[in-house]
Amino acid sequence: MPASPWFELGPEAREELKSLVWQVLHGALAQDGDKGLVLPPAPESPALLQPAATFVTLHHKGELRGCIGSTEADTPLWQDACEHAYGSAFEDRRFPPLRKHELKHLSVEISILSALQPLENQGEQALLATLRPGIDGLLLHQYGRRALFLPSVWDALPEPETFLQALKYKGGWPLDYWDHTIEITLFQTQVVR
Repeated sequence: MPASPWFELGPEAREELKSLVWQVLHGALAQDGDKGLVLPPAPESPALLQPAATFVTLHHKGELRGCIGSTEADTPLWQDACEHAYGSAFEDRRFPPLRKHELKHLSVEISILSALQPLENQGEQALLATLRPGIDGLLLHQYGRRALFLPSVWDALPEPETFLQALKYKGGWPLDYWDHTIEITLFQTQVVR
């Protein structure tokens, strides 16, 4: 199932979601080293029980420390976020597994994806004109290659041209490459910090 329809989390649900994610991280590091994923009990909040797709981004002292997620809304929001928090901490191949001493300076960002919005590929210039900096996330897909940037990436890459080039680089495409067979998908996120 693609990402969930848009719904707004209230303040209590946001706090509960953050608490559940932190429980997973602290639980995995209860001793020294990774003790595996242990999900907390399911919350009672109806908003957290809705299926949703999330990405969880970890920062340590302001630097990226892990980011794992999915565009498929096939599990309840709370569970999806907890599983991706664990994945970001221990399974992101770009980083070594999280260590207990890092928790002190760790921040967590949970991005809840809107429904995915396919966009007709009318060329690279049309895409650049369509992109809304700071608002749109972007997914490109072609022949098994796939690359995604969350809207938060606009903070580091505020110009549409550099945003798109960096995404093509991430996906393994040459920077000057474009083809009509590239599938384009836009989405937005609700961010819980």
